[in-house]
Amino acid sequence: MNSDQNGELDSQLVSARLPSLMALRCFEAAARHENFSRAADELHLTHGAVSRAVRLLEEELGVSLFERRSRRVFLTDAGRKLAQAVHDGLGLMRQAAHELRTEASRARRWVLSCEPTLLMRWLIPRWPDFQAKYPGVDIHLAAAGGPFSFDSGIDMAIRRDDFSWPAGYHAEMLFAERVGPVCRPDRADAWFSGGSGDRSLKPGTPKLHTRTRPNAWKEWAAAASQPAGRGAGQTFDHFYFSLQAAVAGLGIAIGPWHLVRDDIESGVLAAPVGLVEDGSHYYLLTPVPLTAGSVQSNLLAWLKAMA
Repeated sequence: MNSDQNGELDSQLVSARLPSLMALRCFEAAARHENFSRAADELHLTHGAVSRAVRLLEEELGVSLFERRSRRVFLTDAGRKLAQAVHDGLGLMRQAAHELRTEASRARRWVLSCEPTLLMRWLIPRWPDFQAKYPGVDIHLAAAGGPFSFDSGIDMAIRRDDFSWPAGYHAEMLFAERVGPVCRPDRADAWFSGGSGDRSLKPGTPKLHTRTRPNAWKEWAAAASQPAGRGAGQTFDHFYFSLQAAVAGLGIAIGPWHLVRDDIESGVLAAPVGLVEDGSHYYLLTPVPLTAGSVQSNLLAWLKAMA
């Protein structure tokens, strides 16, 4: 047998018990629209399910939340009071859930795969700016080029569209590729003829090639409507080595703008005949479309600003 004190406590617990969260969600949507059908569409439920949930809530609370007239519903005073409280409560829960997801997203380590020479000569020198703007974001930079799979631990990738990636990948264009012959400024007169605006390669000029982009000279010649010429030269395993060879004065390399930009602006290299778009582009690839405020979306905006 319960004492009077226990009975009073049980009564308080019953009166303080929260109604079903599902019933509250149905009520909040119905109150916002003052229409059960629209609430049902929003919640992906049937009209009957919303109506029953509201009826059960009214029975549990012992008050009418809606006045039903001519197939329409209108909030009662009690309904308006509860609607405001539920709206505020759900808003707090949504905000907390968003903040937790954001914190969890920032706390994880992301892997960004980038073509090696672009990573070395363009991305890494600018990376401190990204870290300063997003100090809580941990992104590991991995050097790799060509085909890849997001199943191998990569979250994002920067690639030139010189190969086909799976149709399911989401691609955001970063910048167009611009290329042109580059060399040391003090060798330009020896290897180029003509004056400002009409310069061209002299016959026999030493050309620098790379195995990672063997058709670079042909692609530039086609884009610039220039003869490729023959000229002897050396071939290197990677783009970076051919550009370093140009810096050393060993010959002329084809320099993509983002790979030689810093050297040209500092006067280490020169582009005597300028650079032209070769029809290719760089993209940020992700497994799914980006959402506003996400790490991937912030990275995309920063990359475009740096480009």
